[in-house]
Amino acid sequence: MKRYENERFGQERALYMTRSALIRNCRFEGEEDGESALKESKYLTVEYCFFDLRYPFWHVEGLHLRDSEMTPNCRAALWYDRDITIERCNLHGIKAVRECKNVSLRDCDIDSPEFGWHSKNVHLSGGKMTSEYAFLGSDGVQLDGVDFRGKYSFQYAKGVRLKNCVLNTKDAFWHTKGARAEDCIINGEYLGWYSEGLTLVRCHIKGTQPLCYCKDLTLIDCTMEGCDLAFEYSDVHATVKSTIDSVKNPRSGRIEAQGFGEVIEGNSVYPVRCKLVTKQ
Repeated sequence: MKRYENERFGQERALYMTRSALIRNCRFEGEEDGESALKESKYLTVEYCFFDLRYPFWHVEGLHLRDSEMTPNCRAALWYDRDITIERCNLHGIKAVRECKNVSLRDCDIDSPEFGWHSKNVHLSGGKMTSEYAFLGSDGVQLDGVDFRGKYSFQYAKGVRLKNCVLNTKDAFWHTKGARAEDCIINGEYLGWYSEGLTLVRCHIKGTQPLCYCKDLTLIDCTMEGCDLAFEYSDVHATVKSTIDSVKNPRSGRIEAQGFGEVIEGNSVYPVRCKLVTKQ
């Protein structure tokens, strides 16, 4: 195995097409302003490194990256990669992950708009994440114990799985298919519009006009706070362990709650056949 330790790399494609290497305590920076330092590389272990240049890991296969930092200058860091593990890293450049497959991130600090687009099997556990338009069009995204902030998350994604997360977001889960969240706190308006097969289990939901225009929507033992004008034109089966501020023209199904502050009916485009049940 090749070893690179305590070196600085600033030139274009500095370690292009590297195979089976350990890269430790190196800095990718400098006036040369070179891009794509490790493009087309395979089977890398990278640890305690600093990245301040663009596009370091493109078309990389078999990367274990840990205890490293990517600055805001490290734009579009990981694109078209597969079989990637990232642990205890700071990823602070825009568009950090795109069109990747089989990516695992553990206890990372992510501040990256447009993170995780069009990727498959991206798993995050622990850590915190700030991103607008995160995971657009991705498939098989899993988050466990992640503190997430950012608007327009998970749009057009498939097979999303969330557990024990805190989401401070807006317009989340729009047009998703088969998404499921368990034991999460979801703060944000306009949740889940136009989704198909969205399931929320023991979640606390907060924000105006949630869950409208949904197909095959399921809520199991959730609570809702500040949720007015909920479920408009949705096909829904819900058990809610709180009062719902207001419900407007749910299209079909059954909603069971501890109470309904207001039920808004009439002036509907579709026939409204949803059953509302009050149960303490």
